[in-house]
Amino acid sequence: MVSSALIRKYAMANAFQHEGRANAGAVLGKLIAEDASVKAKIKEIMPEIQKVIKEVEKIKQEDKEKELKKTYPELFEKKEVEEKVLKELPNAENGKVIMRMAPSPSGPLHIGHAIVLSLNSEYCRKYKGKLIIRIEDTNSDNIYPPAYEQIPEDANWLTKNNVAQVIIQSDRMKSYYKCAEEVIKMGEAYVCTCPSEKWHDLMVKKIACPCRDLSIEKNLDRWKKMFSEFKEGDAVVRIKTDIEHKNPAMRDWPALRINDSEHPRQKKKYRVWPLMNFSVAVDDHEQGMTHTIRGKDHMDNEKKQLFLYEKMGWKMPTNLYIGRIQFEDIAVSCSKTRPLIESGQFSGWDDIRLPFLQALKRRGYQPDAFIKYAVELGVTENDKHVSGDEFFEKLNSFNRRILDSVSDRYFFVANPVALDIENMPDIKTAKLKIHPEKKETRTIKVTKKLFVPEHDYKENKGKEIGLKDLFNVKLGKKVEYTDNEVKEIPHIQWVSEDNVQAEIMMPAGGSLKGLAEANAKKLKVGDIIQFERIGFVRLDEKLKDKLIFYYGHK
Repeated sequence: MVSSALIRKYAMANAFQHEGRANAGAVLGKLIAEDASVKAKIKEIMPEIQKVIKEVEKIKQEDKEKELKKTYPELFEKKEVEEKVLKELPNAENGKVIMRMAPSPSGPLHIGHAIVLSLNSEYCRKYKGKLIIRIEDTNSDNIYPPAYEQIPEDANWLTKNNVAQVIIQSDRMKSYYKCAEEVIKMGEAYVCTCPSEKWHDLMVKKIACPCRDLSIEKNLDRWKKMFSEFKEGDAVVRIKTDIEHKNPAMRDWPALRINDSEHPRQKKKYRVWPLMNFSVAVDDHEQGMTHTIRGKDHMDNEKKQLFLYEKMGWKMPTNLYIGRIQFEDIAVSCSKTRPLIESGQFSGWDDIRLPFLQALKRRGYQPDAFIKYAVELGVTENDKHVSGDEFFEKLNSFNRRILDSVSDRYFFVANPVALDIENMPDIKTAKLKIHPEKKETRTIKVTKKLFVPEHDYKENKGKEIGLKDLFNVKLGKKVEYTDNEVKEIPHIQWVSEDNVQAEIMMPAGGSLKGLAEANAKKLKVGDIIQFERIGFVRLDEKLKDKLIFYYGHK
């Protein structure tokens, strides 16, 4: 059987690290790591763990620290964390690397985009290269106009202003037309007017369609008619490849087609639009891409684009691929989220419940947390299934490291219960550290009436408790001051009558309403602090008589 001393050691350490509250599962995990046989005795051991946790949670933080330094000194040793770094980029020359992130403007960036964008940005930073954001908007049927501004804003925030240039494909139509005409004149492309079903039937049988062998002059004439006479669906420009290619999708792939839908940016200026493989190949060549990182579902597209590169005598970039990251219970689809915003189910892309960068930025997440997540993941073609809990546990750990040393501490009392304390000593103010590792202190006025969280009040009614860093009281029929001694009793948050109304918006919806210490009034919108025993929060709005915070994480 596991010794009580060992359980106490890990329970004490966990409670100390989490502002007085221990997690039974985390303690169990430590015990299993030390002795695998514990797994078979979980039902027997868990009640003992919970009993010990209740005992250690009553102990003041400073007393926990004293005991731990004797029994668990390694906890206080500064451990060098070996951070993962990016692997070398093949064929990269310092100062000459050019890479791109190329989202469609269907909405702002979400956590999936953040991984690919972070990898591209960090490689450009590593090699002193150039990062381009290229908005691919040649499909007018899937465009959300605000995304033209949202995407560059999100990208600059995430990359810490590492974006060198923003390019919009629909502004480059002349380049696509010029290349299309060149490849037709070379006899390496043709304008096909076959019905799509008939063409597919021929391709499956590895038979060239009649349009393929038309003269260059005839194809150029058809090309001109695409801008005036032909109707939508009547004609498509195809790149000549290998009719007998083992993969039917490679055979004479489509490059440009007619679309008469009004484009949100270009209106009715154009009706012949490039398809993805053609526009990407032209852009990557003309913009000098040396390397790309994209999902491995684009591997076949690279093979298609290679046909055009070889015909035009261009040099193909070094293409790297990452596996598909499947977020199992996180909805990251722009097209599915937009209707929910428009119907009022969500307040906007920065609604606290959404996994979009605007929402996570509003909650206080830092760019480096996403960057570290992406770098640790690295460029790998392995597919990954990630649950919401798993993703945020990892992201939160990176974000916590960033915020923990800089975020000041404050008291917040949820659903406050007033304590009228009898025999209260004549104390006017209390001085508390603004942060465990900082010398600065904050002053809180002490009034005759103090407020504590309803949950803690109900849980400890009839018991003696410690008001954190103040004094001890007994929560009997009357609330009585007892003493200032350090005891193994619960210690809880409090605020005085000198306070400010506060509300914390929560990621699952709903909010925590209560009171914050008066010092919180000095905060500015955008400040990120830690409400002790609650977690990291970001001040989102200052109303006349109330502060609105967005919750980040523990």
